Amino acid sequence: MKSLFLNIILAVLLAFPSLGYAVEDDDILGEWVTEDRDCRVAMFKKGHRYFGKIAAIKPPNYLPGETNDMDGKPRLDSNNQNEALRSRPLVGIELMKDFLFDNDKWTGGRIYDPKNGKTYECEISLAEDGKLHVRGYIGVSFLGRSTVWESARVYFEKELVFLGLAGCFCR
Repeated sequence: MKSLFLNIILAVLLAFPSLGYAVEDDDILGEWVTEDRDCRVAMFKKGHRYFGKIAAIKPPNYLPGETNDMDGKPRLDSNNQNEALRSRPLVGIELMKDFLFDNDKWTGGRIYDPKNGKTYECEISLAEDGKLHVRGYIGVSFLGRSTVWESARVYFEKELVFLGLAGCFCR
């Protein structure tokens, strides 16, 4: 009897492989909130490749007294290693480039870190809980650093619950 039960379970699992977690290539599209909650990244597609740009940052402008003569002006890419790019605003920068979807993850791309002005090789995967795992590295992946991003929609819904406005998600 026990053997029959195990055979039935095995047959069901083999007959319905789609019952497991499957990642689709365009699942990455949309907006994501970074782990530090200070940046929102919009992921988009050009042809077969995936890209990400800064959609918003906190705070978007320099605070009074933070930087000489910059009070209230948009934050700039001041740490960029290319001096010619240091005067561009951070919002709108394409910080993720050239990712291809392969085997349930996005690989072959690069990510720019505006906090230190460096660009790294990068791979991205989507966990079963819907969070994006972003790993930047130099050379080999295990020598890198990972960060976890949350869907902006999920993040904002949680914030509305916190504020007592559950069910009031506005577009």
